[in-house]
Amino acid sequence: MPKITKCRKIAGLPGQFGFIPADNVGENAVKLTFDEFETIRLLDREGMTQEQCADKMGVARTTVTAMYESARKKVAEMLVEGRSLTISGGNVRFNIMQSESFKNIRVKGENDMRIAVTYDNGEIFQHFGHTEKFKVYDVKDGKIVNEEVVSTNGQGHGALAGFLMGGKVDILICGGIGGGAQAALSDAGITLYGGVSGNADDAVKAFLAGELDFNPDVKCNHHGEGHACSDHHDEDHHCGGHCGH
Repeated sequence: MPKITKCRKIAGLPGQFGFIPADNVGENAVKLTFDEFETIRLLDREGMTQEQCADKMGVARTTVTAMYESARKKVAEMLVEGRSLTISGGNVRFNIMQSESFKNIRVKGENDMRIAVTYDNGEIFQHFGHTEKFKVYDVKDGKIVNEEVVSTNGQGHGALAGFLMGGKVDILICGGIGGGAQAALSDAGITLYGGVSGNADDAVKAFLAGELDFNPDVKCNHHGEGHACSDHHDEDHHCGGHCGH
């Protein structure tokens, strides 16, 4: 019988969910889990001792040692072998306080469903990692009981998944979104309906009626300067680094 691993507490999600070599060599990506990433962040970035890290993550020091050694080996493989790196998964729970932007909206009831939509001037904003606002809808007994627009306060990339989790969001409706952000939303328990366009209010009404037209295989599809998506390696593709990869 396999050993049951203890769930590890992490402060939040990484700002990026993957890295690729500049010349795009190496197709077999190294996978770093969220808890392994957290040990590197706490030990190497924050300068904590292993005892402090263990206390922060709610596990034994020996567990931290094992995760840290595994994480460093994976980072070394990425650098030495020129492989890509993805960050996702792991037996974790998120130690995220309610997002500040959500503190001024109504308290979510136990039986409520909270839907967030990437939002721009009434329409569904098409680039998840760039969104500056979400429109949030609270639903009870199949009916919208409250709706408000909240600001992301400049957060982007992977932080948005933690932002939504801190706001107790259950459902996200959006346009384009990268694979890394999709994995993070899934790990955070948020159900995604991507590839949706048009009026935000109409999309939520369609969802509640069971008629929402969405794409379960949605991919990053926007273009800006400075980032090459893992799904695109042509010379003319740039994603601005905000598609969640």
